[in-house]
Amino acid sequence: MKKFLFLTLLCIAAIGMASAPADVMAKPFKAKVGGGPTGGTFNTFANAMAVYVPKNMDDIKLSAIGSGGSVENVKRVAKGESDFGLCYAVDSGLGRLGQLPKDEVKYDGLRAMGFLYGAPAQLVVRADSDIKTAADLVGKKVGVGNAGSGAAASAERFFRHIEVWDNFKPQFLGYSAAASAFKDGKIDAFWVLVGYPNRSIIEASVQVDIRLIDVGAEAVSSKFYDAYAYIPMEIPAGTYGEGMPACSSFQDATFLCANAEVPAEVVYNIMKTLWSSAGMEAMTAAKKTFKTMTMENAFDGASIPLHPGAVKFWEENGKTVPANLK
Repeated sequence: MKKFLFLTLLCIAAIGMASAPADVMAKPFKAKVGGGPTGGTFNTFANAMAVYVPKNMDDIKLSAIGSGGSVENVKRVAKGESDFGLCYAVDSGLGRLGQLPKDEVKYDGLRAMGFLYGAPAQLVVRADSDIKTAADLVGKKVGVGNAGSGAAASAERFFRHIEVWDNFKPQFLGYSAAASAFKDGKIDAFWVLVGYPNRSIIEASVQVDIRLIDVGAEAVSSKFYDAYAYIPMEIPAGTYGEGMPACSSFQDATFLCANAEVPAEVVYNIMKTLWSSAGMEAMTAAKKTFKTMTMENAFDGASIPLHPGAVKFWEENGKTVPANLK
């Protein structure tokens, strides 16, 4: 009798579970999104993504986490410490080859999802400074970005390439901290690798007259583009004040990336949400820099393979994914 009663209760429980609503049964996929330093563009996107996606997908829970920036995200996402993260294309490609600064580990667990925006190098000095070119930084104190950031990595690559890195004093400061130190006269220049107009540069320009150094010319003359896959570009005149001339520079491509082990359907569904008309509008509302996150730009500039979920998404939307990116 007891055995019969036990089996009966077990059957009733099983029937109850089978008839339970799917949204009660299913556990949401929880994931971490690696951003960057507080107040930076990486962090803005990670926070906006972490809010917008769960609002539109009941089965996804995201949390934005801070990080040093691109290089740190390449490592964390590749190792699965973060599920998603913002990474620069040059850092991603070098990481896959085991060529990051002082690190020969091959971070091959990283996969690209889609292009977000171009991040130009911007070297800021005072308008009355005797620094006219990057080569004039010898003996100066220069803010180069947080340790572990794409900004710091790009600064070291460029300044080593033109042979001045060992001849000035790099200060590993985030953008806001660098702008504050610059205004206070504690550093002579600071470097950012981020979309323009950048808030920290604007903050500095409110109290100090500034100039941008033409690093594009030195990149060409030193054959920097033969060594690294940065893209020549120009910062428009008037970006940081009326009368400021256009300035040639170079930029990296910023990508939203995922760990290779994140399920393809999760990546695919997140991309359907983020790259929808409403999703792209929401990201642009968070920061105008993200207006270049478009269906047209897709995965332009990708240096590592796309995640299978991203391949499915882009191919469904009429994009041809080259064999080397699958």
